[in-house]
Amino acid sequence: MEATAFCPAHVTGFFKAHLDRNGIPEQFGSTGAGFSITEGVTTRIIISRKNQKKGFRISTIGFQSDKTDVSEFVLNEFLKLGDFDSVFFDIQHQISVPVGYGLGSSGAVALSLAYALDHVLGTKLDKNTIGTIAHNAEVSCKTGLGDVIGSYYGGFEIRTKPGAPGIGQVEKINTQNISVVMICFAPISTKKFMQEQLSKINGLGGLMVNKLLKSKDYNKFQDMSLEFAKYVNVMTPKMEKLINDLALKGIKCGVALFGETVFSMVPEDSKEKVLEIFKKYPDGKIIISELDEQGARILNN
Repeated sequence: MEATAFCPAHVTGFFKAHLDRNGIPEQFGSTGAGFSITEGVTTRIIISRKNQKKGFRISTIGFQSDKTDVSEFVLNEFLKLGDFDSVFFDIQHQISVPVGYGLGSSGAVALSLAYALDHVLGTKLDKNTIGTIAHNAEVSCKTGLGDVIGSYYGGFEIRTKPGAPGIGQVEKINTQNISVVMICFAPISTKKFMQEQLSKINGLGGLMVNKLLKSKDYNKFQDMSLEFAKYVNVMTPKMEKLINDLALKGIKCGVALFGETVFSMVPEDSKEKVLEIFKKYPDGKIIISELDEQGARILNN
């Protein structure tokens, strides 16, 4: 038996972290804003009778991750739901975005795996519970706070209440015919950044949520993302040069948190102007995509 699920990559432009004092992972999370793209993580699971000591194998194709802790957390949560001692899990993640560059790959791994496991094992969990397992994996492994709920719903979203799906709340903003062009230069450790910058982040992030709820404008979102990135000091000289090049051509952009990654949300007929500038930076990985409005889902198996 097998199952395949997809979860879009998710970019956060600004946020405020909410860490629950009671230590309940479902209530950890972030408010803020971001968007999901049509690139992401496709997870395929094949289950068979166990004929070896270890009960699972996790492999990755495409962009590589050096850790499997998020996947193992999700798998262990599902193993608690039934008697699966005789089952061998062959888990394959196909990752189409660079890992560690602020594109929410860990959350997409967790959520696509949770959907696929629920389907192949027939556990028939409601979608909020599936999302909660993935959210808790991110919180416990310290790889993110808001990517799971963002990619769970998809599209361009404002996270208005923190927490896992079913607890957190999201307002989706209708944005049509938008292309997303990104360039990724280098990864940044989310865990390290969160430990060092959290108090600085929260002051500005909370104010920006209220401002964006009034305008609901993706160009204002990009302006806020740049302001946020400068305030929390994640801008590198290369990013600043690129952003200035874009500004000279009248092109808006933002910064993906956390990674040395610049994105531009533009009308479809303007993406070539962005690409023309990005191609002047040959050491960057360029991604051309669109918004994914569907969110995480099971694929036809």
